[in-house]
Amino acid sequence: MNRANALAVMTLALLLGACGSDEHDFEQTLGPAPELPEPERGVLPSMTIAEPAPWGEQKPSVPQGYSVTAIATDLKIPRQTLVLPNGDILVAEGRGGNAAKLKPKDVIAGYIKASGNTKVKGGDRLTLLRDADGDGRYELQTVFADELNAPYGLALHESSLYVANQDALLRFDYREGQTEASGPPNKVADLPAEINHHWTKALTISEDGRLLYVGIGSNSNITERGMAAEVDRAMIWQIDAATGAYKPYATGLRNPMALAIQPGSGQLWAVVNERDELGENLVPDYLTSVREGGFYGWPYSYWGQNLDPRVRPQDPAKVASAIAPDYSLGAHVAALGLDFSTAAMGEAFAEGVFVGEHGSWNREQPVGYKVVFVPFRDGRPAGPPQDFVTGFRSADGTTRGRPVGVTVDPRGALIVADDLANTLWRVTPTP
Repeated sequence: MNRANALAVMTLALLLGACGSDEHDFEQTLGPAPELPEPERGVLPSMTIAEPAPWGEQKPSVPQGYSVTAIATDLKIPRQTLVLPNGDILVAEGRGGNAAKLKPKDVIAGYIKASGNTKVKGGDRLTLLRDADGDGRYELQTVFADELNAPYGLALHESSLYVANQDALLRFDYREGQTEASGPPNKVADLPAEINHHWTKALTISEDGRLLYVGIGSNSNITERGMAAEVDRAMIWQIDAATGAYKPYATGLRNPMALAIQPGSGQLWAVVNERDELGENLVPDYLTSVREGGFYGWPYSYWGQNLDPRVRPQDPAKVASAIAPDYSLGAHVAALGLDFSTAAMGEAFAEGVFVGEHGSWNREQPVGYKVVFVPFRDGRPAGPPQDFVTGFRSADGTTRGRPVGVTVDPRGALIVADDLANTLWRVTPTP
């Protein structure tokens, strides 16, 4: 969006009134049983444009007993990462979507988000980092594969490396230790890519390597383009790795941005970005286990059977079947990263998940812009989210970074992709 359009949208939002919920505390909307406010209609979102600023000599903040280091600082829009068996790190870099095809009414509806974004051109590639001597410095940085189409999700099983482009699921042959792809990838399956209001394709793989799970976002906020534009969208696909055959695994998830398999149980989990324009504290982005055949509400309802008053016609039978998510992360935090922790991350953060929160664009008081830890007990979320990596956004409104993917290195490190500073951060327990 050019500056004139951005100013016009903000002016209109101010004239109509900010969608605030001052009487309702954001903290009340967090956790497994959030207290949700009433929806607010007839107003545009408050639009907070982050002012990008360089990190300089500064770093993100981490808990006492941990340290953080930038291990790559010149990437081209890093999104998700994958730690390979030998400790190498793969980084998916790129920017997708077809924003040029959006109509003016889409801009007014807030679909082009005014937020701090890098000016760097997306790499459309995978970059490999290697720390050969184990000292925490990744002295090798090389392109593993290029000429991709907005790669996002990554997964590995034995000799098969999977990459989810915005339009296709690909497979590379992989040999441990190689620093570049040995040849072009094979296409496993096509993925929906028309218009691509939500272009990212999250990815994970079953423990036995037979099944792939791909998160596919909706093509609108709440079906403004009609249901025909939503075919095979707002859902998680299950894809047979051998044949490429796919089926809907779970539906009604507006924009599943990151997927992970829970170690031991094999349970699929997701973080999902919910709809906009119902107020500053609606609708919560969430963390949830994903049931096969489950329906999670979009577009008809949110957080179980809470009807979205804007959606017509309604579908009472679908609403009655809607599953409430497991855990609210709060509205508009833009949860984009997810991974399960291990004991190597320290006792306080040994059992649970890390979630990368890219940060809000449509709240008067911004939220997100950090990595949180959601503690688990007996395999389920238990307790409030805990800040783990913060400092990406300052109190004065400047924004130095925006976390996306988070990946736990089994040897004891959290890898955080920052797509504003084009940096990869590594957080480790200090001896």
